[in-house]
Amino acid sequence: MTALEVSGISKSFGGVHAVRDVSFSVAAGEMLAMIGPNGAGKSTCFNMAGGQLRPDRGRVVLGGRDITGTPPRAIWRLGVGRTFQIAATFASMSVAENVQMALISHAGRVFDPFGRARRFARDEALELLAQVGLREQADRACGELAYGDVKRLELAMALANQPRLLLMDEPTAGMAPRERIALMALTASIARARRLAVLFTEHDMDVVFAHADRIVVLDRGALIAEGGPAEVRADVKVRAVYLGAGTTSGGH
Repeated sequence: MTALEVSGISKSFGGVHAVRDVSFSVAAGEMLAMIGPNGAGKSTCFNMAGGQLRPDRGRVVLGGRDITGTPPRAIWRLGVGRTFQIAATFASMSVAENVQMALISHAGRVFDPFGRARRFARDEALELLAQVGLREQADRACGELAYGDVKRLELAMALANQPRLLLMDEPTAGMAPRERIALMALTASIARARRLAVLFTEHDMDVVFAHADRIVVLDRGALIAEGGPAEVRADVKVRAVYLGAGTTSGGH
């Protein structure tokens, strides 16, 4: 089943064509990586899918519903979770309270953040933390966590709205190599268990080729290749794009 379908999206800033007629889809339970050199249009394309930017042309369809240009908050309520290159968490709150705040947002509730909010959906928050391996750290201050654990917490928060689609912008940025592999292996496991579609951008090609089911490659705003990891790795155009970095298995 197709969770996200992007059809012919384009975006220009002044006279610069950032994205040109790009189309792709993500199926339920699939990990789709979007890669390309700096300036390829990945962030622009990603932000059009997430509602931060409205396409000049084309459509973004979530589960059969046209969400083109829909604001990010409304997209969140339709079942799209998101993580960011720089983790968006509340350092002064406990690990559990961070997840509870996401659950409060999903429920559309308004609470005194220092009162009943601390009791709202705590069991559900603990279950989400258990899924990402942080149950034992539920009552620690978020600011005390190692960076790899902060990224796991952000994943738990993104799952709070029971998403059908998860958008991950450079999810392993700033992480040690072992932490990168662990985070994406965890994400892939959750995606398959929940039938959750995942679209992620990533510079670490080892992460991409190890965990993506399919890969789309952008260059100068256009889609130049699409397919499974082996197919994309062997693609002549992709190899040319990454030539400056040496190979397609370690380029930026």
